[in-house]
Amino acid sequence: MSGVIITVTGIGWITAAGMGCGKDHDHFAFCEGTLPAIDHERTGINNAYSNFRRMDEYSKVGIAATALALKDAGLDRWTEKRNIGIIVSSEYGCLHVDIEYIKTVLREEGIGASPALFAYTLPNSFLGDAAILFGLAGKAFAVNESCFLGLTGLKLAFDSLLLGECDQILCGVNNLNPLSPLQKHSKAAPGALFFVLEKSGRVPGYGALSPAAGGVVEFKRKEVKDLGDLVRSCLAR
Repeated sequence: MSGVIITVTGIGWITAAGMGCGKDHDHFAFCEGTLPAIDHERTGINNAYSNFRRMDEYSKVGIAATALALKDAGLDRWTEKRNIGIIVSSEYGCLHVDIEYIKTVLREEGIGASPALFAYTLPNSFLGDAAILFGLAGKAFAVNESCFLGLTGLKLAFDSLLLGECDQILCGVNNLNPLSPLQKHSKAAPGALFFVLEKSGRVPGYGALSPAAGGVVEFKRKEVKDLGDLVRSCLAR
């Protein structure tokens, strides 16, 4: 793996501090608060995609951050499906909608169970919508991350590119506010942050990621502590 260079070519996020793309900002923050309403014009999400209106908040936030990252990388327009993968990391995934769904199951002994909620009771459900909206034909899965902004998804994305499974790959984190009593055990702030990685040299990007000894990932030869550290390093261009 020595000598292998992976470039960060796109960054997109939705947090309580706002939404944006890396090339339009020099500051990023996860913070407590209410997430902003999704701006369809800014994200480029097709208003005609009726499924978006039916999605839970976790899925909407993930889709929107994905759209912004693709836009930042110049990959927002397409006519044919692309071999682009997507990996999302989350501490609690779609737990909010899981609870809302089980409430509908418990009423009237399951007769009123909501099919609309059921469709989004897996943390990777929105990845299928992302594939439809953005023409993504690469691998797609969710990772249960053990800590907020951990690097598990980033390292798996790295492996996918090294193995030639994808031409480009999105990886990032998506969380809502932890439910009580989980708030006492988590540092997760609400929002989503996604990166586009590739090794094709298609565009210059923000800089190079490379593997180092002991499972360490480096950005511009400096160890990456977590995804927050990576985005701040990218924006300090």
